This record gives sequence, C-alpha cells and structure tokens, in this order.
Amino acid sequence: MRIQRWVAFVAVVGEMFGVAGALAAQEKGLVFAHRGGAHEFEENTLAAFRGSYEKGLRGFETDIRMTQDGELVILHDDTLNRTHNATGAVEQKTAAELRTVVTKKNGEPMLFLKDLLAYFADKPGIYLELEMKTGNKAQYPEERLNEYCRKLHKAARQKPQGSFYVLTSFDERPLKVVRALDANAELLLISGDPCSEKVVARARALGVQRIGCVMDGTSRAAVRESQKAGLRVTGWPGRSLQDYYLAVGLGVDAFCTDIPIAISTWKARLEQSAPVPAAHEDK
Repeated sequence: MRIQRWVAFVAVVGEMFGVAGALAAQEKGLVFAHRGGAHEFEENTLAAFRGSYEKGLRGFETDIRMTQDGELVILHDDTLNRTHNATGAVEQKTAAELRTVVTKKNGEPMLFLKDLLAYFADKPGIYLELEMKTGNKAQYPEERLNEYCRKLHKAARQKPQGSFYVLTSFDERPLKVVRALDANAELLLISGDPCSEKVVARARALGVQRIGCVMDGTSRAAVRESQKAGLRVTGWPGRSLQDYYLAVGLGVDAFCTDIPIAISTWKARLEQSAPVPAAHEDK
C-alpha cells in the first residue's frame, strides 16, 4: 500500500509539475529559479541564469534597481555589501562605477538588466519575474519611481515569442504606476503572508492577475479560492525538497526555488526508478 501511494504521488507530481523548468511559460506547475538559482550558483549573475537555462530551466526570477544615472541593474539587497566587492546602495552609484564592481565569490561582473534580456532574446518560452525593488521611498520618490517604471516596462516588452515577463513587487506603488501605463501588463503582488482573502482583495484592488504567497500557513482551500477568483498563485520560498512537496500539495500554479536543479535532478531520477503498479483494487 505504501509503495502504491508513493507511486501515485510521483504520478501526481509528474502531471502537475512536469520536469522542473521544462514546462511552457504559462503551464500550471512551473518551477522557476529564484535569483537564477541562489543556492546553486552565485545569485543574480549571468552565470547563474545561463547555468540554470543550460540545465533545462525555463523559469527565472530576479531583482531590479536603478542606478543614480538611471540605468536598470540587478541586485537583491539594499546594498552591495553582502554579494559584491563594494559597499553602499546601487541607487547612489553611477552605471560607470558599477561596471568596475564584481561579485565576491567568483568575480562575476555586475549584471545589468539589458544584458540579461539580451541573453534571453533568442530563447523563446521563458517565464521571467522582474521584482521591482522600490520599497525604500527615500531612494524612489514619486518622480524617480515613475522614471524607473517607464524604463522597466519598456524593457520588459521586448521578449521572445511565447515568453512571459512579469513585473512583481511587495510595494504596491510600482504596480499601480505600471498598471496606469499598460492595462495589459503582467503583474504580480508579492506578499510576505500566507495566501488569504486579504491578499486576494489587495490583488483585485490593484488589478493584478497574480499573487506570490508564503507557503507556510497557506491552505489548499485558500489557493483554490484564489484561483477561482482568477488569480495565478506562486508559492515561496523554496529552499528544500520538502518545500517542493508542499507546493505540489497546495496546488500552486508556480513554485519559486533556490535549488531548481536539485529538484529537477531528483524528479528525473524518481520518475525513472518508480515502479509501475499492477492494475488491481486495494484490499
């Protein structure tokens, strides 16, 4: 019985989440690489995105900021201190200054958005979440926020066939600005809370089609109700295989993980080794 139930679970996983990363950009069960695969590569580097892509991933997430002189650059943290051989905020540096900056671990160059988009330009079927890191209102007052949103929206419109580039944020301000620019823009509201009626209500008020919710504390019923309301639901964080199991059980539309290659490798081995149960009724 236990083996049969395990095989049944494997079959469900395969049906819902396919081979991790190999699904079409909008197919239910997409597994995508957080910061390019933050626990498997040096995060938010071109090497990370290239490495994940070459292993079969077709879904990715990254973080967008704007330099002092108005260029879009990729960095998660508020400062360069943790990840690069420099200190301070990218918002206080020029693009020229940042082109001299490299990562601490492997000496990778600072990644600019235009370079990442150029890498994906000839690769159809990509799902790419571009998180708008504008929560610091001192760094992004209204005028600068508007400039940032116009530039990012314009850049994200240039995508290969069959790809979906989604602008995301915890901050409601850029979501409102982009929605005003483009009624059809793909937007996602990120929440630091579990999926709930409150998060759904916020998303609907903003006119966004997607929500990203913390999986701990989220119920399957809440995910289903959100989907019934017309929203696609992303589950996060994804730091372990157990998180992946949880995503499958909750029935989320997409799963954001730091270990996309580990998950895809595990799934491929499991699907190859799983025995096919004989057709009979359980006693």
